[in-house]
Amino acid sequence: MEDLLWYLFASSRGGGTRAEIIKALQERPYNANELAESLGYDYTTIRHHLKVMADNNLVRSTEQGYGDVYLLTAELKAHQEELQTVLDTVRGE
Repeated sequence: MEDLLWYLFASSRGGGTRAEIIKALQERPYNANELAESLGYDYTTIRHHLKVMADNNLVRSTEQGYGDVYLLTAELKAHQEELQTVLDTVRGE
């Protein structure tokens, strides 16, 4: 999991955007439109990053169709310490 986190957040294009999304989802669940508005990104950009993270079992949706709410997965929550280390590095903290 640690290698995946480093790759998705620190080594690949879009890692900073994904880090912002995760930080927002740590605070509360959001749908893609809410994330786009809150973070100031295009809706399609947010959807792309949510798909990348869902495909890698970092986030999951409520699967309601339009307006799906996204949450962090139990697997990601179980690796909270590693996640925080990577996110702090990405943000330069």
